[in-house]
Formats: sequence, structure tokens, C-alpha cells
Amino acid sequence: MRIPMVLVLVSLALGSTVAAAEPLPEGDQGIAAGYPGDAGIDQDPAVIFADDFEGYTIADDLWDRWDNVYQLDQIRFATEPDLVFAGNQALEFTVPEQDAELSNATDKQVSPELDVLFLRYYSKYQPPFDVVGSSHNGAMISAHYFMDGQATPGVPADGTNKFLAGLETWRGEPETASPGQLNIYIYHPEQRSQWGDHFFPTGVVLPNSSEPFDFGPEFMSRPDIIPQLDRWYCWEYMVQANTPGERDGRIAIWLDGELVADFGNLRLRDVPELTIDHFGLAFHIGSNPNGETKKWYDNVVAATSYIGPLYVPGGGDETGGTGAADETGGMGEGGEGTATAATGVGPGADSGPDAESGGTDGGGAQSEDGGGCGCTSGPHRHGRWMALLVVIAGLARRRSRPLVSGDGRAPGAIPLISNPPANATSTRP
Repeated sequence: MRIPMVLVLVSLALGSTVAAAEPLPEGDQGIAAGYPGDAGIDQDPAVIFADDFEGYTIADDLWDRWDNVYQLDQIRFATEPDLVFAGNQALEFTVPEQDAELSNATDKQVSPELDVLFLRYYSKYQPPFDVVGSSHNGAMISAHYFMDGQATPGVPADGTNKFLAGLETWRGEPETASPGQLNIYIYHPEQRSQWGDHFFPTGVVLPNSSEPFDFGPEFMSRPDIIPQLDRWYCWEYMVQANTPGERDGRIAIWLDGELVADFGNLRLRDVPELTIDHFGLAFHIGSNPNGETKKWYDNVVAATSYIGPLYVPGGGDETGGTGAADETGGMGEGGEGTATAATGVGPGADSGPDAESGGTDGGGAQSEDGGGCGCTSGPHRHGRWMALLVVIAGLARRRSRPLVSGDGRAPGAIPLISNPPANATSTRP
């Protein structure tokens, strides 16, 4: 990526050195390319866990491979062909129609603990997924967020106690198309309230979206994304803890093998012993009064380097054609090869209650000024401050660290779309 000239001039004038961020792989340039159909992928030295959900009979069997399982009565293994991505069955989470909060989840402890973790899984939402407000509905990677087996929502991260990054979608008001905008829900030492922040691909951060966040001089604002309902996607994200005392932490998101968000310049910890010890799948809903809803998961892999979509030699990603969502979440035209991210733009909203894996926040309302817990929503609001951020961030630029461990993989045949679809527009001016 080209470094802006204004950054170069300021850095040279002050005698500082600007180190380029390590480029991230995409498509089939990861571990999965060496294991067609994911067969034997658990034997790769960079893989710490893999589960295709084959071989289970009842929900209670998940205890054989996972360290914690919640809401066993709301879990089953789907065998209907359209509810399975690969193989013969997939994990199904159900949230019944109810006003009360509920968290379905499967959790896995990481031992030994790690500084970086990649988590890939396939998932799809049941239409209409008419959920507004708090919904941690994807996956989570965390460091010491669970104490004595209990989640710690509402306790801010301070650099020494914990951090958490959840991959999810957020729908703050009914006008936003379901399932909402892709984002990272994050507890970090610079969070803006007692509840987690939301990082959106554009660079907008909630709450207090008018306040800029410094993701570093090489941050690229990308379009907000609203995935399509009733469609399998390959979701993957990386959490890299920073070197204590430096801002070299990084979180990145891939959708169907395409890099769709990359947040750098992060401070997640201040002490080296705060390391990743937990990951899991989550289907939490703060309230679900509009009807029963389900979500399916398949082909989960956790590793210390980029994984990529399930590889089919000569066929690309099994998700099939390319589809792009408009602002209402409608289907676009199909294509060939790897299915790219369905993109669209909808209004943002402030953070809602957080109850990962059964924890409860309680009530209250959270405004753009922070405070409270709750569900008050509002649009993204931000100014033209990115150029200033580029200059300021460059003054204290840190050294880069390699992001991919293990030996490299040869590029494969999955075509990539390097630019967003024509109908995808960013909310950033």
C-alpha cells in the first residue's frame, strides 16, 4: 500500500521511520488450500482445533471436544442438505421467541495461550432474523475474559485484566437490513464505555461515532457490509495482541476469503502475560420478541496462521457464485469461483447489552456520550478527519511483526475481487 506523501514528509522531517504493515493473505493462500475438503486439516502444525460436526449424535456430545456448551435444549445437529455446508451435518443454534436474554455458545480453551489466533467457520442465518439491538451472533476470541468459567461483561478492559474481540453483525434499528452490519465487538483498554466498542470496516467506532479512532496511517476504509440471509459464508478473523508498550496489535476480517476489514495500530494489552486463552461460537440475543430464529455453523478451524475457505480443487470455494446485497439485503447476480462478500450500507447504532456465553448486563441506555449499557441507537456520525489521523499516527509508528506463522502455501485458483462491487458505498465522506 502506498504511504501518503504528507506522512512521508512529516516522518522524514522528524527523523522517524515508518514501517509498512505486513500484507495479509487472501483467497486460497492459507492452510485450507493444502487440505481439499478440509480433510486432515487438523493435522497441520499451525492448526490448534478443527470441528466439522460430523460424528455427533446429540448436543451433549459436544462436551467431548468443546470445553463449555450452553443451552443444550436449543442445540441440534442439522442433517437437511440446505442446512449443511459440507459433509452430512452442521451445528444448529435456536433462540425461541422471548423477551428474555439468551446465549447459545460453544467455547474452547486455548492451551498453551497465544499472541495471535485465526478463527474460520462457515455460517448462515435463518430468514428473517428480525432481531434489533444486542446480538452477539458470530464468534469470539478472548484473553482472560472468562473468570472461573464465567464471562465478565460490563467490566472494562484495562490492559492487564482482559480483552475480547467478537465477529458479529449489528442491527441497531428496524430500518437496517437484517442481519445488520458486519463489525468487531471489542473490549480493549481504550474502550469508550463499560461495554464493548463496535469497530466497523469504514473505520467508524461506536459509541460516540463522531470521535475518530486512530487505526494507523495505513488504515484503509472499506465499505460497510450487510451479509445476505439464508446464505452460507466463510467467516474468518484474526486477533493479534500487541507487544506491550507498542501499538502493533491488529484485527482483520475475511468474508469468503476476501479481506473486508483491517484494524491496525491497536493496544489490546499492557502486560505480556495477557494472552489469548479462549475462542468460541456464539448466538446471543438480548431480546427476541419477533419469532424463533436459528443459525447454522459448519467447518470450524482455529490456527496460528491464515486458514482460508474450504478448498475444492478446480472448483474454488464451495459457496458458489458471487452475490452482492443492496441496502435491503437483496440478492445480486451469481458468478463463478469464490463467493465474495455481500455488501451494502445501512445506518449504524450504538453498543447494546453484552452477555457472552450466558452473562447478563442488565438494563439501561447508552447514548453517543457513553454511559449505561443499553440499546439506544443512532446513525454513524463522523467528520473529515482521516488525513489528520494519517499524519498524527505516523509520528509514533511502531515496528511491524510477521502476521503469518508456519510455512507458506502456493496460491490456488480462487479468483478475488480486489475492489468493492459497484453498488457498495462507504458511509465515510
